[in-house]
Amino acid sequence: MTKKLQNFFSPASHGFVRIACVTPKVHIADPQANLAEHLSLAKRADEAGADLVVFPELSLSAYAIDDLFTQEVLLDAVKQAVNDLAEASKKLRPVLVAGAPLLIDGAVYNCAVVIHRGRVLGVVPKTYLPNYREYYERRYFASAADLAPTFIELAGQPVYVGTDQIFRAQDFEAFTFGVEICEDLWVPQTPSTSLALLGANIIVNLSASPVVIGKSRARKRLCAAASERMFCAYAYSAAGPGESTTDLAWDGQSLIYELGDLIAEGPRFTSDSVTLADIDADRIANERLRTVTFNDARRTSATDVTITLFDHEAHDLTDFHRQVARFPYVPADPDRRDEDCYEAFNIQVHGLMQRLSTSNTQNVVIGISGGLDSTHAVIVACKAFDRLGLPRANIHGYTMPGFGTSTGSRNDALKLMKALGISAEVLDIRPAAKRMLLDIGHPFSRGERVYDVNFENVQAGLRTDFLFRLAGEKKGFVVGTGDLSELALGWCTYGVGDHMSHYNVNCGAPKTLIQHLIRWAAMREFDAKTGRILQSVLDREISPELVPIEAGVIQKTEDKVGSYELQDFNLYYITRYGLKPSKVAFLSYQAWKDKYTLPEIRKWLELFLFRFFTISQFKRSAAPNGPKLISGGALSPRGDWRAPSDGNAKIWLDELNRNVPN
Repeated sequence: MTKKLQNFFSPASHGFVRIACVTPKVHIADPQANLAEHLSLAKRADEAGADLVVFPELSLSAYAIDDLFTQEVLLDAVKQAVNDLAEASKKLRPVLVAGAPLLIDGAVYNCAVVIHRGRVLGVVPKTYLPNYREYYERRYFASAADLAPTFIELAGQPVYVGTDQIFRAQDFEAFTFGVEICEDLWVPQTPSTSLALLGANIIVNLSASPVVIGKSRARKRLCAAASERMFCAYAYSAAGPGESTTDLAWDGQSLIYELGDLIAEGPRFTSDSVTLADIDADRIANERLRTVTFNDARRTSATDVTITLFDHEAHDLTDFHRQVARFPYVPADPDRRDEDCYEAFNIQVHGLMQRLSTSNTQNVVIGISGGLDSTHAVIVACKAFDRLGLPRANIHGYTMPGFGTSTGSRNDALKLMKALGISAEVLDIRPAAKRMLLDIGHPFSRGERVYDVNFENVQAGLRTDFLFRLAGEKKGFVVGTGDLSELALGWCTYGVGDHMSHYNVNCGAPKTLIQHLIRWAAMREFDAKTGRILQSVLDREISPELVPIEAGVIQKTEDKVGSYELQDFNLYYITRYGLKPSKVAFLSYQAWKDKYTLPEIRKWLELFLFRFFTISQFKRSAAPNGPKLISGGALSPRGDWRAPSDGNAKIWLDELNRNVPN
């Protein structure tokens, strides 16, 4: 059996590696003074729970010292500082990566020295030496490209020197990192590409990049692209104040990216700073596993690698150094959200346009309840018809009141259809529902207040049955309205029910995104009058309205299936990244702890796991066509998610119960 987590509230229990990018004050050509700065920052990083501490390029000597790199007294002093740092590291928990000029086989190399618990684990020399504009590194240094793998004595032991090495924590394989130095990142074929393909989930870059206007943006673009392209975390630490300003200046920029996303950024133009980020090493490893082309790329990469193991001692702190988005399907940044809504809306519109064109259809039928999903489907249909030059009157909207239909939703449905200029009709399903309930002997037909699942399904099924027959009459097809969240939870009536349609424009849209899409469309695509109606729909409680309203209480979907904001969160991390339930609960707690308690988060996640893995896959296996909208995944059996219809949630529920406290 998998062992139980030691501390649920610590990120270290969930596969996170805490990286610290540090900016020491630089003392020019004074290795012992620089050593003191290193030890001070290393101790601070250790106390903050760092697992890996990244210093800038040539941090033990300073970078801008020119011909002093060839002075024997400096090289001896730097080597002594390395030995002293290794000795001091016996009392420190994290791995340290410091910069040093080292004399190796008769030449000076610009090196990164990897140190842990009194050992020098390895030395990585710089490969690409800039020798243009302000740079003259070939004047002092030799390139790693000209150095065969060798050994150097440091801290009283032989230490491997080479660029073909990665460093791996014992008992935590995902914590595997590689090293490159400054310019190595700026070339077309980076050393880190090979390191990533050889297994490094984290790349650290020791840099002394001088700052000019716009340089910070360029570094960000490079680090973001590297972490996304190589499926890794990328930690970048640049030299800061104290470096010589004879001709240049230094800003000490610290950046930590993961899979293309900026996790942490340190202050610039300051020294003595420690920038922390909790990197999800397990997620990186899992993303590589799920992206088979990453493994394919290994065929063309170098195959020889030296793996140096070290003992990883996880911290037990409960602070968390990264932001967790509450709405993973909806960006918090307004500009990105606007762009995402524009793209999603137009994907839906063009998906429907293509289906209309290829089927030579000029009429569609939509059930309009006045709720979120049907509202969004009909405004998508309107734009599709507009762009195809078809009259909106060919969109046949039917509001079909049942036993639980509220006055507000019915009125909104009628107002919306009128404002949009589509053909609108009311088709009361209650007479047909009463007849069916009587024919099947349901207790409701005898006057009993029995509002069970079958009572609800009779209404949902009749609505869909009417829509399909109406589509035949109109020589058109049924536009589906059910969304991704409902499909994940199985919150739909199978077959002849709201599960089925001829083409479903909403199948790739989670509930939390649909709300923003309607709001975006209200402001960007429709007039003010229609916008007010759309806002009214947004303001109403989410409800299937299948149970009669009694004592003024309207049936609430989220009382049954949980808050959609939580369930969309669960859906994203379970399907997009395949995370363990305990990790999903941890992330959800970090995102939502000021609104939901951990028992509430656990309760609704448990329900999600049961519904998703045990009782609803058969519905997804027969899902109608519709466009994928988001990289967070879709649930079409022809696309992102394929699973057995007769599966069960046992192992997921066991993991949740074992590792998430009550």
